[in-house]
Amino acid sequence: MTAFSLTFPATAWGLEGFGPWSLVAVRCVLAAVIAGGCLLALRVPLPARRHLAGLTVVAAGVVLGFPLLTTLALRTSTTAHAAVVVGLLPLTTALFSALRTGARPSRMFWLAACTGAAAVIAFTVQQSGGALTGADGYLFGALLICAAGYTEGGRLARVMPGWQVIGWALVLCLPLSVPGALIALSYEPVRLTAHSVTGVLWVAAGSQFLGLVVWYRGMAAIGIPKASQLQLAQPLLTLVWSVLLLGEGLTPAAPLTAAAVLVCIGLTQRARG
Repeated sequence: MTAFSLTFPATAWGLEGFGPWSLVAVRCVLAAVIAGGCLLALRVPLPARRHLAGLTVVAAGVVLGFPLLTTLALRTSTTAHAAVVVGLLPLTTALFSALRTGARPSRMFWLAACTGAAAVIAFTVQQSGGALTGADGYLFGALLICAAGYTEGGRLARVMPGWQVIGWALVLCLPLSVPGALIALSYEPVRLTAHSVTGVLWVAAGSQFLGLVVWYRGMAAIGIPKASQLQLAQPLLTLVWSVLLLGEGLTPAAPLTAAAVLVCIGLTQRARG
């Protein structure tokens, strides 16, 4: 959660020197270089053909879709607002898990998860004056595609190491990310600063690879539904980083909403199933 909570502030830093398309493409290429180097160094064999469909879902959702949609959203949305909206991701992932893997958490689990989601929706509507913004559209789209990637990655992590799941997903994206980076960099101006370079390096190494290595391993250990609800802590941590690193101000609703969903974590982890 610590690695993921820094993603939005790091993306905001990256956008100071990169365009949204070039930022996402460069992020994918750098993460793939790190992952591919690890796979080569350890002489990991190619994944079995039966796993390719699942890895493609991980690549589409976690490697390409979520980073691109959230980066587009952060052009007009604050990191604090985006972080709380993404608080819906745990419930979305739990729903995908139930459909894909047949997981059946208890009623207490679903009650707590839905309560956290309701708090997030109320915050979003209140912040936007009763109407959703274009940035919220990107964020909600990101929730759906990322939940699918998380669910499929968690399922694959039961039969192969979690770091190989995200590693192979990143490598699979190279035929798209490399030419995409070259095209985006030729159209979008780049201004290298300490913030922009640090932001790109973090989202590539920390968010896109190392964070997901630990995340998928955790999902395999305790199950996708319960692991997904731990991500309810991410908005609270991101709010802290947005103040410390970006100097953003917070409305009273933001920390209150984050605290409400944090309470729901304890309930989901104590729930049976």
